[in-house]
Amino acid sequence: MTSERRPGPSVRLRVTELRDDVERGREDRVVTEEPLEIRLQWPGAPARRVWVTMRTPGHDFELAAGWAVHEGLAPAAPGAVHGVAYCTDVTLAPDQEFNVVTVTLDQAPTVLPHQHDALSAGSSACGVCGRDSVDSALTTTGPPWSAGLPSSEVVRGLPDALRAHQRVFDRTGGVHAAGLATAAGELLVVREDVGRHNAVDKVTGARLLAGEPVAGACLVVSGRAGFELVQKAVAVGTGALVAVGAPTSLAVDLARRAGLVLYGFASADRVVRYA
Repeated sequence: MTSERRPGPSVRLRVTELRDDVERGREDRVVTEEPLEIRLQWPGAPARRVWVTMRTPGHDFELAAGWAVHEGLAPAAPGAVHGVAYCTDVTLAPDQEFNVVTVTLDQAPTVLPHQHDALSAGSSACGVCGRDSVDSALTTTGPPWSAGLPSSEVVRGLPDALRAHQRVFDRTGGVHAAGLATAAGELLVVREDVGRHNAVDKVTGARLLAGEPVAGACLVVSGRAGFELVQKAVAVGTGALVAVGAPTSLAVDLARRAGLVLYGFASADRVVRYA
């Protein structure tokens, strides 16, 4: 496999800009959106496809590992994921060789991924599409966070802190971001992706593959707080979720029942606490 075929996070294009009835050709960058097929394997079992999502290439191994944890297919513990690698299936077309990854677990998952069969797929706007109720989401709840939560002053500063790390957004204006922060507001890891849920998967995967705790005092996201983002925070036991945008009713319901502190409309001037 050659690195020249590895897709990057953005693509250079020629575009036409129209301003004051004047057309001007120029170069622009748009965010890359390509499919990522995730396969799961454990001792004594062949690799099987469990999910396909549209994502921004980059940190693919983290995305796959984090997704497996959030879905309850792998525990959020060091060593649970034995390895992640691009698939070497000889039947893959050359332009797809970096779009298929296999997550190898150290043991069989306690819940088999039957709900994510070979026909399952998700768009870049789709998160935990297999979840159909708050009750089912609560079955993958991590231990409650008890190591301190950020103050309202820290919460108000998190969106600007996250924005300072959004390099792909600076170039394209087309990606979401997620970051894990301490109670003091220190960002431990930041990831970007065209899918908001993918960005959160990458954050958890980064911590897991680095051998660090996947839960934190606060998860901050650049967009709205949908149900799927609350579920991912709850699944690993993070203490609070801070969103720049609004939450949904189902997100608030799940946060309240799971004991997650949920903030929306966070900015330097104000923030609204919903749970």
